[in-house]
Amino acid sequence: MTQPAPSAQHNGPDKGTLAAPSDTPPSKSGGGMPALGLRLDVRILSLLGVLAALVLVGGITEPDTFLDTGNLQLILTQASVIGVVTVGMTFVIISGGIDLSVGAMVALASVWATTLATQEYGFAGIAFTAVIVGLAAGLVNGVLIAYGGMVPFIATLAMLASARGLALQITDGKTQIVTVDSVLDLGLPDSYILGIPPLVIMFAVVVIAGWLILNRTTFGRRTVAVGGNAEAARLAGIDVRRQRLYLYLLSGLCCGIAAFMLIVLAGSGQNTNGNLYELDAIAAAIIGGTLLSGGRGTIVGSVLGVLIFTTITNIFALNNLQSDVQQIAKGAIIVAAVLVQRRTMRGRET
Repeated sequence: MTQPAPSAQHNGPDKGTLAAPSDTPPSKSGGGMPALGLRLDVRILSLLGVLAALVLVGGITEPDTFLDTGNLQLILTQASVIGVVTVGMTFVIISGGIDLSVGAMVALASVWATTLATQEYGFAGIAFTAVIVGLAAGLVNGVLIAYGGMVPFIATLAMLASARGLALQITDGKTQIVTVDSVLDLGLPDSYILGIPPLVIMFAVVVIAGWLILNRTTFGRRTVAVGGNAEAARLAGIDVRRQRLYLYLLSGLCCGIAAFMLIVLAGSGQNTNGNLYELDAIAAAIIGGTLLSGGRGTIVGSVLGVLIFTTITNIFALNNLQSDVQQIAKGAIIVAAVLVQRRTMRGRET
């Protein structure tokens, strides 16, 4: 029997299990866990500081509009859709992969779930179809990458093109209006629970589930292990190919859920839905501290990244700034986040 690699073993009571996911390696001075907690807190606090600064800017530039309850609810609702996608993307990136097809999968799931034939089955038919289509697309990605040996960038790029094309073919370039009242009602203020939109509650449930899976389950530990060193994970007894398949299935599931949420939000299905979601999700994960090389990342950080981007977009819209300026600002933030990551990693290596 192949012995586990030393680097993949756990020194705790349960021998043979992988170490819990962590954001940073233990300190060389022997204070591993305190140093880990300090670095994690600094990163999260930094993101919270940026978010607070943005809220301050929004409150100063548009005090009557930005701080209005309705606008804050809008920010959270818009963040919810891309946030669910980002949770799945975070898992994929932590494992060392990438998924460029999430936006296209959201579009495909949304238009398939809003066809006249599907809407005849009501609320359950729309929700079920959106999730199943997302899972099916994720399955294709997973099989091509895990068992077909394709590079994630190429496989998901192919899915991006194929899903967009199929979504366009289904709609024939037209908007599919939702006529199921029980679906549309979820987007109305009357359905809010204690002032919280149902979509925000769905987002919170996905975030909590994602956090628990990543930090409190064997699946999460295996995800981190595969991203940190796939060969060491294989020698430790992890089925790397199956793990990667599950991760892309998870990404597809999140896209299906996001598609249903977008249907509720927009009241329709369009082939243009989810445009550039892949860029926003990747950017939010990177800003949140997830390494593109894999092996490290947090759900909380990714959520804060989503909120930061959504707040920026809202502030720009309220101040009538053009969308190209928004994209330039987002690009600058992504570059800054990557440079900080590289600087941090070089500091640890020395």
